Amino acid sequence: MATKSTIFKASLQIADIDHGYYADHALTLARHPSETDERMMVRLCAMALQAHQLQSVCAGDGTIAFGAGLSDRDEPDVWLRDFTGLTRLWIEVGQPEDKPLAKACARSDAVILYAFGQSAEIWWRGMEHKLLRMKNLQVWRIPNVTQALIPLAQRSMNLQATLQEGVLMLGDDKNHVDIEPLRWK
Repeated sequence: MATKSTIFKASLQIADIDHGYYADHALTLARHPSETDERMMVRLCAMALQAHQLQSVCAGDGTIAFGAGLSDRDEPDVWLRDFTGLTRLWIEVGQPEDKPLAKACARSDAVILYAFGQSAEIWWRGMEHKLLRMKNLQVWRIPNVTQALIPLAQRSMNLQATLQEGVLMLGDDKNHVDIEPLRWK
């Protein structure tokens, strides 16, 4: 019998000073059996970093949510859809191949990839020339602080995310992590 996804609930308070976006999000994250706490928390960070687009792209009339991610490679890790159901933003995390990213670029107005992990620079050197031709793709590097996100991963989370001057400050009542993504493309 296959192992089922583990369900995590998160209350995420976002104060995005850079974009003037302030909102509370009640989130459900399904962590695939092969997904680590680190990757799951990077997905949550990616959502916090782009949540402002709910207002700026969809004028508040849309949905930002977690996709099936590892459970279904035809869905993003996080997506933003407008009220008509169009995917306005497709967010991936990790170090994917170029073909799934090209497919995502064809299915969405914009695609953002957050690369993380010790081998991200090596991955980027091998993929950069393939990804440069994708006009609606942004690639960001999450610095090697993602291991510090693991203590935040609880089955029930109350998290605060503050974005100021390009830095995401994510924490709960015990732990705090500062993440400053670097734009590669």
